[in-house]
Amino acid sequence: MRILLTGANGFIGSHLLAGLRARGHDVVAAVRQPAALRRRFPDVTAIACDLNRDIRPEDWTARLAGIDAVVNCAGVLHGGRGQDMARIHGDGPAALFDACAGAGVRRVVQISAISAGGTIDTAYARTKGRADEHLRGLPLDWTVLMPSLVYGPTSYGGSSILRALAAAPLAVPLVGDGSAPFRPIHVDDLVETVARVLQADAPARRTLQPVGPQRLSMREVIAKLRGWLGLPPARFVGIPLPAMRAVARVADVFGGGPMGSAALAQVLAGNAGDEPDGQFAAAVGFQPRSMDAALAQQPAGTQDLWHARMYLLRPAVRGALALLWLLSGILGWFAPPDAWRDLAGVLAALGLPPALIAKAFCGLDVLVGVAVLAGWRPSLLAWLQGGIVLGYTLVLSLLAPALWLHPFGPLLKNLPILALIPVWAVLERER
Repeated sequence: MRILLTGANGFIGSHLLAGLRARGHDVVAAVRQPAALRRRFPDVTAIACDLNRDIRPEDWTARLAGIDAVVNCAGVLHGGRGQDMARIHGDGPAALFDACAGAGVRRVVQISAISAGGTIDTAYARTKGRADEHLRGLPLDWTVLMPSLVYGPTSYGGSSILRALAAAPLAVPLVGDGSAPFRPIHVDDLVETVARVLQADAPARRTLQPVGPQRLSMREVIAKLRGWLGLPPARFVGIPLPAMRAVARVADVFGGGPMGSAALAQVLAGNAGDEPDGQFAAAVGFQPRSMDAALAQQPAGTQDLWHARMYLLRPAVRGALALLWLLSGILGWFAPPDAWRDLAGVLAALGLPPALIAKAFCGLDVLVGVAVLAGWRPSLLAWLQGGIVLGYTLVLSLLAPALWLHPFGPLLKNLPILALIPVWAVLERER
């Protein structure tokens, strides 16, 4: 079967791509960055698409030539920064589904979310639900899958947050009392589900909630992940909801993601679904593994523990670097003239205006700090930060070499800063 798969660069999408190909299907990956996908899957046919823009059926018609089935698993948890959630979840998929109806591609699988069934009022749930309803109204052999928490050997977004919380030192923070319910399903079992509903003789025109056999609280999920990482049991500490909402609002300013208000609302609403136990397994003809069994079959390695711990440090690294640049610029801007005496002498000898140059450097520091907070182009910004720190270090070494021997180490401290900058760049780039 030749399958068009959207969202193939994502967590679920990449597992679907690998799993469907392993089952002998020919998968065409429709993604925003085909070159990035080809680096991971060199033999895959990757074509460019952007659900932000491809919102008319005619945008998809040519892409459906020779396609037997479509799987849509594109999605974002938070809009902004060029990501229009209403288009990515609603208008774009609806146009794709309409194009399928026009092109005669009857088999369509929509990867939605368990919250899209009307249990929660967030932009994420509403937009996902809109595409689901549109698909249900078309004369296609559709299947809408609304999974609970999906976990696997890799992680992204919410699953990364859960791993990070599981690796927390001293005490594990919980949202409220940690009783939010889940029925976690391993990503390989979700792939098996998609493979089964794609079969030509599979029942169609149905909505399923892919869930695992265990109904677990957030506290239990995190405890299992902590044990999987090889860490000893830890004390759980509930974080009051007003404090969590305040943190989420701050996260929204910087893009939201798995720490934003939408993610918090999803957690509080729970992800266990409303179907009776065993109903999903009966519908698809196999029993998904329990979380205990799935984790035991894929033991964690050093990279998993490092990822979990570093993910937790990510906001601290970003905040520390941003604060360094911002305060450096602000304090320098208001520093007394004596503080610039040595530099002013050199600049004056070169015929340059000392005050103006000093203010310009301070302004540059503030701009860099704002860019770090915003997560703007981490690779480029890392080189810029490194160049500025090296430049400052060389200039001060020429003007006041004794600073290297100063007991407070004003220049020596630049060495760990230079090491921290590439660490920040690595942590900022999730894909």
